Amino acid sequence: MRRLLTAPGPNSLWRNRDFNLLWGSQALSDLGSSMSSLAYPLVVLVLTHNAVLAGAVGTAAMVAKTAVRLPAGVLADRVNRRRLMLACDSIRLVAFAGLAASLLLGYGNVLVIAVVAMIESVCAAAFDTSAMSAVRNLVPLDQVSTAVARDEARSYAVGLVGPPIGGAVFGLGRALPFLADAISYLVSLVGLLLIRRPMQETAEPAGTATSPLRDLLEGLRYTVTTPFLRAAMLIAAPLNFAINGMLFGIIILLQRNGTPPVLIGTVETIVGVGGLIGALAASSMMRRFAFPKLLRAITLLGIPLLLAAWPLASTPLAAAPVALLILLGPPLNAGLFGHLAATTPDRLQGRVNSAFMTAAMGLAALAPLLAGTLAAHFGAAGVVLAFTAAFAVSTVAALTAKGIREMRPVTTSETAPAGAGTEPGTAEVGEPQADSAQSEPVGAEPVETGAGDADDRPGDGDAYRIGGPHGAGARDARGAGDRPGTGDAG
Repeated sequence: MRRLLTAPGPNSLWRNRDFNLLWGSQALSDLGSSMSSLAYPLVVLVLTHNAVLAGAVGTAAMVAKTAVRLPAGVLADRVNRRRLMLACDSIRLVAFAGLAASLLLGYGNVLVIAVVAMIESVCAAAFDTSAMSAVRNLVPLDQVSTAVARDEARSYAVGLVGPPIGGAVFGLGRALPFLADAISYLVSLVGLLLIRRPMQETAEPAGTATSPLRDLLEGLRYTVTTPFLRAAMLIAAPLNFAINGMLFGIIILLQRNGTPPVLIGTVETIVGVGGLIGALAASSMMRRFAFPKLLRAITLLGIPLLLAAWPLASTPLAAAPVALLILLGPPLNAGLFGHLAATTPDRLQGRVNSAFMTAAMGLAALAPLLAGTLAAHFGAAGVVLAFTAAFAVSTVAALTAKGIREMRPVTTSETAPAGAGTEPGTAEVGEPQADSAQSEPVGAEPVETGAGDADDRPGDGDAYRIGGPHGAGARDARGAGDRPGTGDAG
């Protein structure tokens, strides 16, 4: 059985060839997606002059992604992740090239655009889940949190520069943003093909095949019965709901007050800058503060920060307190997903990631509707007080949840192996076995996943485990009862 990549290997993520190939190719892919996402409603408006249809395309894409997120997690655990990611990029390459060609030839219509948007969303759900599940196989365990922080920085940076570039490209030709996105998927394909390390640890042993439904139920059962994951979902769902609702409510209030669209656009910019600063500072913050402290800090500071937006609600400055809150999001996400990667068996990574993200972000889909209703009937007071109350639920959970109180740093000897129960020597599904020079030697001394300081604070990239030696992190790969079968929180 191939072990987690630990001490041997690149000392810096900047010298980790495989991770940088994935990160760099996804940066260009994200940029292309940002451009096409902006172009969807614009091209529908050009073709139909109907704002409802423009919004319907975006809604259809969101519904499609939400609907397939859990099945995508099952798929990421059942098949070769690299091949799944290659298939997703290939499908999106063809879809966007076809859409660009149809627009250039004058055959583009709303139905074609909606179908492509839903294809992109479905493939994104499968690709993103596979990529999140693969990270712990590409970087040493003590660098997983840092890798997540770099992914956060990439997302915020693309969010800042992508829409302006997309708007400029759309001005040159309505098909060009989609053509650029197709090219970005071609780059992503090349990057994936050049990655050498397997993206999952072991195949299932012969005779253990199960049905997709049974695999899904196993992943859900593991997620809700693991103390940390259960607590994290209870915290993340109202937190994301409150932040998304506040931002949407601020935009609606500004529109109702007659604020120029250019100034309304600065709300997204302010929030994006806050997230980017947080992502760049994430490694430093994780060196200084344990994950439970960061979690309690964001939930305690969130209430006064959200209330501070009340007197500013008539100006774009209302986004500033929310941006300060979002600044703590990247280090929080880095610690959370670093812990998840360290303590979840590799064969369950896809299902646990998808289940967690569905729970964490599902409620947020209702936030815009509630924000619009509150803004229309109760104004700024209703928006701020309602979403602050929702955020307070996260605060209470963060302060009282046993799964958070009992966290402590994990050593690699205590992490959940990917293929517990498999025969030695098995490699990734459909992949050659990894070079043993980069694998942990059998019988090696346990290696801490992060170096704590004199006060035993966790180091950069520390992962955490719940409870004592028999907690969730030390659970057998098959979970309680030896069940057969077989990834934006903050």
